[in-house]
Amino acid sequence: MAFDPLNERGVPLDEQLRDWRELSVTPIDPGGCDPYTRCRIIAVNAIETEAIFFSHQLARHCPDKRIRQQLAQVRYVEAQQQKAVNWLLPGSQSTLETTLAHEQAAVDLTAWVARMEPDPYLRQAYQFGVLEHVDHLYRYANLYETIEHRAAEKVIGRLTEVVPGRPTYLQHRDPTDTVREPYRRGVTEPLSRLHALTVMAVEQQTMNFHLNVGPTFIEPLARQLYQEIGLIEEQHVNHYESLVDPGENWWEQLLNHEYNECYLYHSFMETESDTQVRHLWELHLDMELEHLRVAAELFRRFDGRDPDQVLAPELPPPLTFESNADYVRDLLITQQDVTTRGTGYAREAHERFEAMQHAVMDGERPPSERVIDENRAISGAEYRLEQQLSP
Repeated sequence: MAFDPLNERGVPLDEQLRDWRELSVTPIDPGGCDPYTRCRIIAVNAIETEAIFFSHQLARHCPDKRIRQQLAQVRYVEAQQQKAVNWLLPGSQSTLETTLAHEQAAVDLTAWVARMEPDPYLRQAYQFGVLEHVDHLYRYANLYETIEHRAAEKVIGRLTEVVPGRPTYLQHRDPTDTVREPYRRGVTEPLSRLHALTVMAVEQQTMNFHLNVGPTFIEPLARQLYQEIGLIEEQHVNHYESLVDPGENWWEQLLNHEYNECYLYHSFMETESDTQVRHLWELHLDMELEHLRVAAELFRRFDGRDPDQVLAPELPPPLTFESNADYVRDLLITQQDVTTRGTGYAREAHERFEAMQHAVMDGERPPSERVIDENRAISGAEYRLEQQLSP
């Protein structure tokens, strides 16, 4: 049966607060969990963090104290949700292992979105971005083997290939070439808006992760690699946030955020293999249904339209974490040499691209290349993980 969040009843807002014991979740088993459970945790943490950041920005632009108070009530619950989700990650997991999981999540989520995206321009944006995360996963897998002397397969299983993507050193572009054209809110399908919000949130989370953990390493090459890829993540946030129509008013954006949270919790509830984690997705979905109801009321009051005029009449098919190896390999064959120019794409270097390369590299071999050299010297070969793909 189709699931329409606007017609479902959730947990009343005044019943959503949890005490410390309820928030003290048991972390997943780092050695025995499904790698995609870890990816779902990272993705949900990203959308909760984005919801909190957006709510703060809305509050800073809202002159009505009562509305700010209502936003603060919902935001506190969102903060509890974010803590419960993020604390599912085990403390025994190293920073590099968490990094590998972030990159696996980015590869397979973005590849899935690209496969499902109905808009050709938006699809190209996701196809372009996924090849950069493929390469980041490859670089970090080699750093992991160099520093911790373990194979990335320990973290990501055999679900996602570890192969060179679009080389990281070729990902440094003039900032003016990192901004895309936005979708048009009046004609774009609701699914496309959900895709854009989801990928933007995951990229923002990955950028923030690099900002915070990069300086915690002792090894100079690790610090430099996190700094280099962190700058690319900044570009990725430019790339994806620019896809969202800036003409959406605050209340439409709030409505889209809450609907997207319902979509992802419902998706992951349907596909989660870990019983404890699935129960958390179910609980949070019941909470988000009420948050959506609050957002819908504010939208009707300040926008004047009915939410049905903006949102899909029912949730799309679930967003699924699954292996995209065949799809990614096809993209590597057809699009690895693509770069950006203005709001479009090009296959040849151009003046701004070459100027940026010169400014960033200044004749030096970048950390993303040196990490491969170092692993070859230590391990005898670079680390790769390839699958037997379907004929």
